[in-house]
This record gives sequence, C-alpha cells and structure tokens, in this order.
Amino acid sequence: MTDSAQMAPDFTLPRDGDDNVTLSTLRPAPVVLFFYPRDDTSGCTKEAIGFTEMHGEFQALGAHVMGISKDTVAKHEKFRDKHSLGIPLLSDAEDEVCEAFGVFKEKKMYGKTFMGIERSTFLIDGEGRIAREWRKVKVPGHVEEVLQALKDLTA
Repeated sequence: MTDSAQMAPDFTLPRDGDDNVTLSTLRPAPVVLFFYPRDDTSGCTKEAIGFTEMHGEFQALGAHVMGISKDTVAKHEKFRDKHSLGIPLLSDAEDEVCEAFGVFKEKKMYGKTFMGIERSTFLIDGEGRIAREWRKVKVPGHVEEVLQALKDLTA
C-alpha cells in the first residue's frame, strides 16, 4: 500500500439491532463496505446473500463486512430477517456517507432520471485507507472478487 492511497471518510451510522457503527473504531481490521440501492430488490438481495454466505471466509481474514443503503433500520431488520442475512446493514438515511464515498449519483431507469445509490464496494485496509474500490458493480462473481482482493491485501 502506498502513501498516496486515499483515506476512507470516517462515519458513524445506525445499524440493524439498535446499535451504531463507527468506521474508525474497527481498525486495525480491514473493512468491506458495500453500498446498495434498496433492501429487498433482486440484485441487492443476491448481493447481501452472497456476502452472508461467504461471511465466514471474510471473518477468517479478520475483516468486517457491512452493507449501506438509505433504507431505515426497521426496513433493514425486515430485510435481514426475511433472508437470514448475517452481516450488519447500516442506514444512511441522510445520504451523508453515500455522498462522502461518491456513490450517490444521477441514475436512469425506464427513461426517468433520478438520484440514487450506484452499487459500489470499498475495501478499506487496517489503517483506514481505501485499498480497492468497485463502481457500477455487477452482482455475479462480485463477492468472490472482493474476497480475493482481501486475500491479496492481507497476504
């Protein structure tokens, strides 16, 4: 890791289970943050299930994995329970963290333009630097790619 790597913006957000997560307090563990548009939509569900299924492998490498969307904590809890998700889901209802990471973007769907979260993932090293980022994520194979990047980082 070079000194030119950008520091990840620090934040504190509420999560499912009535707790808060502050990014900087997770150091020196690496952190995987995946930003997703909405709970209980097809791609978001597949991505969250994928990270849950491989959570043990991420934990074995000492990493924290967390999902972030604008959905409320209550909605996150329903989503978590419905799909037996095993990763923390953080609520960024005010878009502050999404803005800080540059994932709140203009999007187009069905001919309409709107602002929303661009599916993105960030791998943050134990010093709080962004080691790798993925933008406009396509879900198939993504979790495996992030796990491999984590393995390379921690090797």
